[in-house]
Amino acid sequence: MDGILFYEINQKKLIFNKMQNKKQSRSTTLTAGNRKISGGPAEKKMKKGDNLFHDLFMDELKDIYWAEKHLTKNLPKVIKAATSDELKNAITEHLGETEGQVSRLERVFELLGEKPQAKKCDAMEGLVEEVSSCIEDTEKGTYTRDAGLIVCAQKVEHYEIAAYGSLTEFAKTMNQTEAAEILGEILDEEKAADEKLNSIATSGINQMAMSEWEEESATAE
Repeated sequence: MDGILFYEINQKKLIFNKMQNKKQSRSTTLTAGNRKISGGPAEKKMKKGDNLFHDLFMDELKDIYWAEKHLTKNLPKVIKAATSDELKNAITEHLGETEGQVSRLERVFELLGEKPQAKKCDAMEGLVEEVSSCIEDTEKGTYTRDAGLIVCAQKVEHYEIAAYGSLTEFAKTMNQTEAAEILGEILDEEKAADEKLNSIATSGINQMAMSEWEEESATAE
């Protein structure tokens, strides 16, 4: 009799434990559903990485937005300081492009659901200061000044080419097709501007600046 009773008690315990396990499992499933758990550690890590990548993209976008707006304020000074009409015309043309680029960058902000916001670009501020130093250190009306201005302008273009090249690839990675197209178009404009400046320098400006130096050296002797 005692053996039978012991057996029945054990069976009831087993049945009870199974029922509790099922109940606990169902409760866990419901809790997970209510919390909308999206996945394990790997998925959460990937989501965090996506946010950081978006933040990096926006940081660089704000940086170049400030840089372009800063340029629109300072390029007129370069136009006024240039000697040759060819350089003046090239800078004037690029000023118009830069103003258009500012508007297109605002479109990129819009595509990403963000308000246009500028973050001070220390690099561009420094490059523009180099332009001011070049103007102060060279004589007005000389090709030497033009040669110096072209150097400064190409430094600016190279910075922008690096920035827009990275931003274009970032946008592609984020599947922001329209944003990538806009940034790619601006990148092409900066490359073309750099090539034009190089052409102006090598087609005569550098040689005329050299002639000025030779004449000055001969006079000094």
